[in-house]
Amino acid sequence: MHRRDLLRSSAAAAVGIGAVGSGLAGAGPAAAGSPAGPGRRRREPLRVHTVLYDGVEEQDFAGPVEVFGIVGDRGPVEQTFVTADGPRTVVTTAGMEIVCRARWSPSSADLIVVPGGGYGPGSGLQKEIDRGRLPKALAEARRPGLVLAAVCSGTMLLSAAGITKGRPCTTHHIAKDDLRAQGAQVVGGRVVDDGDLVTCGGVTSGIDLGLWLVERFYGHETAVFAEEVLEYERRGTVWRSRRRAPERA
Repeated sequence: MHRRDLLRSSAAAAVGIGAVGSGLAGAGPAAAGSPAGPGRRRREPLRVHTVLYDGVEEQDFAGPVEVFGIVGDRGPVEQTFVTADGPRTVVTTAGMEIVCRARWSPSSADLIVVPGGGYGPGSGLQKEIDRGRLPKALAEARRPGLVLAAVCSGTMLLSAAGITKGRPCTTHHIAKDDLRAQGAQVVGGRVVDDGDLVTCGGVTSGIDLGLWLVERFYGHETAVFAEEVLEYERRGTVWRSRRRAPERA
Protein backbone atom coordinates (compact mmCIF):
# COMPACT_ATOMS: atom_id res chain seq x y z
CA MET A 1 0.00 0.00 0.00
CA HIS A 2 1.32 3.44 -0.89
CA ARG A 3 1.94 5.87 1.96
CA ARG A 4 -0.85 8.22 0.86
CA ASP A 5 -3.33 5.32 0.65
CA LEU A 6 -2.36 4.25 4.16
CA LEU A 7 -2.77 7.80 5.45
CA ARG A 8 -6.18 8.10 3.84
CA SER A 9 -7.36 4.87 5.45
CA SER A 10 -6.14 6.01 8.85
CA ALA A 11 -7.63 9.47 8.44
CA ALA A 12 -11.04 8.15 7.43
CA ALA A 13 -11.12 6.04 10.58
CA ALA A 14 -9.84 8.86 12.77
CA VAL A 15 -12.49 11.37 11.75
CA GLY A 16 -15.27 8.83 11.64
CA ILE A 17 -16.12 9.08 7.96
CA GLY A 18 -15.37 5.56 6.87
CA ALA A 19 -18.67 5.47 5.03
CA VAL A 20 -17.66 8.56 3.09
CA GLY A 21 -14.48 6.81 2.06
CA SER A 22 -16.50 4.47 -0.14
CA GLY A 23 -18.19 7.32 -1.97
CA LEU A 24 -16.89 10.83 -1.53
CA ALA A 25 -18.19 11.55 -5.01
CA GLY A 26 -21.59 11.93 -3.42
CA ALA A 27 -20.45 13.83 -0.34
CA GLY A 28 -20.18 17.36 -1.67
CA PRO A 29 -22.61 20.08 -2.64
CA ALA A 30 -23.34 21.43 -6.06
CA ALA A 31 -23.10 24.98 -4.75
CA ALA A 32 -20.08 27.06 -5.65
CA GLY A 33 -20.85 29.51 -2.88
CA SER A 34 -22.15 27.54 0.09
CA PRO A 35 -20.94 24.66 2.25
CA ALA A 36 -22.19 21.12 1.79
CA GLY A 37 -25.48 20.15 3.28
CA PRO A 38 -27.25 16.82 3.91
CA GLY A 39 -28.45 15.23 0.73
CA ARG A 40 -26.57 17.59 -1.58
CA ARG A 41 -24.77 15.69 -4.34
CA ARG A 42 -22.51 16.96 -7.08
CA ARG A 43 -23.55 15.57 -10.42
CA GLU A 44 -20.40 16.66 -12.24
CA PRO A 45 -16.69 16.80 -11.30
CA LEU A 46 -15.19 19.96 -9.87
CA ARG A 47 -12.84 21.09 -12.64
CA VAL A 48 -9.76 22.79 -11.21
CA HIS A 49 -7.31 24.52 -13.54
CA THR A 50 -3.99 25.55 -11.97
CA VAL A 51 -2.21 28.25 -13.96
CA LEU A 52 1.55 27.84 -14.33
CA TYR A 53 4.21 30.08 -15.88
CA ASP A 54 7.99 30.31 -15.91
CA GLY A 55 9.26 31.29 -12.48
CA VAL A 56 6.17 30.10 -10.61
CA GLU A 57 6.79 29.17 -6.95
CA GLU A 58 6.44 25.43 -6.32
CA GLN A 59 4.90 25.65 -2.85
CA ASP A 60 2.28 28.11 -4.04
CA PHE A 61 0.68 25.59 -6.36
CA ALA A 62 1.74 22.37 -4.62
CA GLY A 63 -0.40 23.10 -1.54
CA PRO A 64 -3.77 23.40 -3.28
CA VAL A 65 -2.91 20.66 -5.80
CA GLU A 66 -2.14 18.24 -2.96
CA VAL A 67 -5.31 19.11 -1.07
CA PHE A 68 -7.52 18.59 -4.11
CA GLY A 69 -5.57 15.45 -4.99
CA ILE A 70 -6.57 13.92 -1.66
CA VAL A 71 -10.23 14.63 -2.33
CA GLY A 72 -9.92 13.75 -5.99
CA ASP A 73 -8.87 10.18 -5.35
CA ARG A 74 -12.27 9.57 -3.78
CA GLY A 75 -14.44 12.40 -5.07
CA PRO A 76 -15.28 14.23 -8.28
CA VAL A 77 -12.25 16.46 -8.87
CA GLU A 78 -10.46 16.92 -12.20
CA GLN A 79 -7.16 18.81 -11.93
CA THR A 80 -5.37 20.31 -14.92
CA PHE A 81 -2.17 22.34 -15.32
CA VAL A 82 -2.58 25.11 -17.89
CA THR A 83 -0.66 28.09 -19.23
CA ALA A 84 -1.98 31.17 -21.00
CA ASP A 85 0.18 30.13 -23.98
CA GLY A 86 -1.35 26.69 -24.38
CA PRO A 87 0.51 23.38 -24.05
CA ARG A 88 4.19 23.80 -23.18
CA THR A 89 6.84 23.05 -20.57
CA VAL A 90 7.10 25.46 -17.63
CA VAL A 91 10.28 25.97 -15.60
CA THR A 92 9.59 26.78 -11.94
CA THR A 93 11.62 29.00 -9.62
CA ALA A 94 13.70 26.01 -8.46
CA GLY A 95 14.28 24.80 -12.02
CA MET A 96 11.70 22.00 -12.08
CA GLU A 97 10.24 21.33 -15.52
CA ILE A 98 6.50 20.69 -15.63
CA VAL A 99 4.74 19.71 -18.82
CA CYS A 100 1.36 21.38 -19.25
CA ARG A 101 -0.46 19.38 -21.92
CA ALA A 102 -3.89 20.98 -21.82
CA ARG A 103 -4.93 24.03 -23.82
CA TRP A 104 -6.04 27.25 -22.14
CA SER A 105 -9.78 26.71 -21.70
CA PRO A 106 -11.29 28.68 -18.80
CA SER A 107 -14.78 27.93 -20.10
CA SER A 108 -14.22 24.31 -19.06
CA ALA A 109 -13.11 25.19 -15.50
CA ASP A 110 -15.12 25.69 -12.32
CA LEU A 111 -12.12 26.93 -10.36
CA ILE A 112 -8.93 28.60 -11.60
CA VAL A 113 -6.02 28.75 -9.15
CA VAL A 114 -3.29 31.34 -9.77
CA PRO A 115 -0.07 30.79 -7.76
CA GLY A 116 2.62 33.38 -7.15
CA GLY A 117 6.06 33.61 -8.64
CA GLY A 118 8.18 35.70 -6.32
CA TYR A 119 7.82 39.46 -6.23
CA GLY A 120 9.61 42.50 -7.59
CA PRO A 121 11.88 43.16 -10.58
CA GLY A 122 13.15 40.04 -12.31
CA SER A 123 10.66 37.69 -10.69
CA GLY A 124 8.58 35.28 -12.72
CA LEU A 125 5.49 37.10 -11.54
CA GLN A 126 6.71 40.50 -12.70
CA LYS A 127 7.72 39.12 -16.08
CA GLU A 128 4.17 37.78 -16.55
CA ILE A 129 2.66 41.10 -15.51
CA ASP A 130 4.93 42.97 -17.92
CA ARG A 131 4.24 40.53 -20.73
CA GLY A 132 0.53 41.07 -20.24
CA ARG A 133 -0.76 37.89 -21.81
CA LEU A 134 -1.74 36.09 -18.62
CA PRO A 135 -3.49 39.09 -16.98
CA LYS A 136 -5.45 39.62 -20.21
CA ALA A 137 -6.41 35.94 -20.35
CA LEU A 138 -7.55 36.00 -16.71
CA ALA A 139 -9.62 39.14 -17.28
CA GLU A 140 -11.33 37.52 -20.25
CA ALA A 141 -11.93 34.28 -18.32
CA ARG A 142 -14.44 35.78 -15.90
CA ARG A 143 -17.97 34.50 -16.15
CA PRO A 144 -20.84 33.55 -13.81
CA GLY A 145 -20.13 30.31 -11.98
CA LEU A 146 -16.33 30.53 -12.25
CA VAL A 147 -14.31 30.98 -9.05
CA LEU A 148 -10.89 32.62 -9.34
CA ALA A 149 -8.44 31.86 -6.54
CA ALA A 150 -4.92 33.18 -5.97
CA VAL A 151 -2.09 32.12 -3.69
CA CYS A 152 0.52 34.51 -2.30
CA SER A 153 1.72 37.04 -4.89
CA GLY A 154 -0.54 35.39 -7.46
CA THR A 155 -3.14 37.91 -6.32
CA MET A 156 -1.05 40.55 -8.06
CA LEU A 157 -1.70 38.83 -11.38
CA LEU A 158 -5.42 39.13 -10.69
CA SER A 159 -4.83 42.76 -9.79
CA ALA A 160 -3.02 43.32 -13.08
CA ALA A 161 -6.11 41.84 -14.73
CA GLY A 162 -8.35 44.38 -12.99
CA ILE A 163 -10.13 41.66 -11.04
CA THR A 164 -9.32 42.76 -7.48
CA LYS A 165 -10.24 46.44 -7.80
CA GLY A 166 -12.70 47.34 -5.06
CA ARG A 167 -12.80 43.72 -3.87
CA PRO A 168 -11.80 42.27 -0.47
CA CYS A 169 -8.64 40.20 -0.95
CA THR A 170 -5.14 39.54 0.37
CA THR A 171 -1.65 38.55 -0.74
CA HIS A 172 1.85 38.04 0.67
CA HIS A 173 2.60 40.74 3.24
CA ILE A 174 5.37 42.29 1.12
CA ALA A 175 2.89 43.06 -1.66
CA LYS A 176 -0.08 44.30 0.38
CA ASP A 177 0.73 47.99 0.02
CA ASP A 178 0.99 47.65 -3.75
CA LEU A 179 -2.23 45.65 -3.89
CA ARG A 180 -4.00 48.35 -1.89
CA ALA A 181 -2.52 51.09 -4.08
CA GLN A 182 -3.95 49.30 -7.13
CA GLY A 183 -7.46 49.66 -5.75
CA ALA A 184 -8.07 46.44 -3.82
CA GLN A 185 -9.70 46.32 -0.41
CA VAL A 186 -6.96 44.51 1.50
CA VAL A 187 -8.23 42.65 4.57
CA GLY A 188 -6.37 40.71 7.23
CA GLY A 189 -7.59 37.14 6.90
CA ARG A 190 -5.20 34.34 6.04
CA VAL A 191 -7.83 33.32 3.45
CA VAL A 192 -10.25 35.91 2.06
CA ASP A 193 -13.42 34.61 0.39
CA ASP A 194 -15.40 37.14 -1.63
CA GLY A 195 -17.60 34.66 -3.48
CA ASP A 196 -16.11 34.21 -6.93
CA LEU A 197 -12.76 35.63 -5.76
CA VAL A 198 -10.80 33.73 -3.10
CA THR A 199 -7.27 34.76 -2.14
CA CYS A 200 -4.77 33.94 0.57
CA GLY A 201 -1.53 35.17 2.12
CA GLY A 202 1.98 33.97 1.48
CA VAL A 203 3.39 30.58 0.54
CA THR A 204 1.98 27.94 2.95
CA SER A 205 -1.32 29.82 3.06
CA GLY A 206 -2.08 27.95 -0.15
CA ILE A 207 -2.73 24.82 1.90
CA ASP A 208 -5.28 26.74 3.96
CA LEU A 209 -6.87 28.10 0.80
CA GLY A 210 -7.14 24.58 -0.61
CA LEU A 211 -8.70 23.25 2.59
CA TRP A 212 -11.17 26.13 2.73
CA LEU A 213 -12.23 25.55 -0.86
CA VAL A 214 -12.66 21.84 -0.12
CA GLU A 215 -14.90 22.79 2.80
CA ARG A 216 -16.84 25.21 0.61
CA PHE A 217 -17.39 22.72 -2.21
CA TYR A 218 -17.52 19.45 -0.26
CA GLY A 219 -18.35 20.27 3.36
CA HIS A 220 -16.43 20.38 6.61
CA GLU A 221 -16.13 16.62 7.10
CA THR A 222 -14.23 16.26 3.84
CA ALA A 223 -11.97 19.18 4.79
CA VAL A 224 -11.22 17.54 8.15
CA PHE A 225 -10.44 14.31 6.31
CA ALA A 226 -7.94 16.16 4.09
CA GLU A 227 -6.35 17.79 7.14
CA GLU A 228 -5.88 14.38 8.74
CA VAL A 229 -4.21 12.98 5.64
CA LEU A 230 -1.89 15.99 5.40
CA GLU A 231 -1.13 16.03 9.15
CA TYR A 232 -1.85 19.75 8.91
CA GLU A 233 -3.92 22.04 11.11
CA ARG A 234 -5.43 25.06 9.44
CA ARG A 235 -4.10 28.41 10.61
CA GLY A 236 -5.45 31.93 10.80
CA THR A 237 -8.86 33.28 9.92
CA VAL A 238 -11.03 32.80 6.88
CA TRP A 239 -12.53 36.22 6.17
CA ARG A 240 -15.78 35.71 4.30
CA SER A 241 -17.97 38.33 2.69
CA ARG A 242 -21.69 38.05 2.15
CA ARG A 243 -21.15 37.75 -1.58
CA ARG A 244 -22.07 34.33 -2.92
CA ALA A 245 -21.07 32.78 -6.20
CA PRO A 246 -23.92 31.29 -8.26
CA GLU A 247 -24.83 27.72 -7.47
CA ARG A 248 -23.89 25.06 -9.94
CA ALA A 249 -25.19 21.51 -10.14
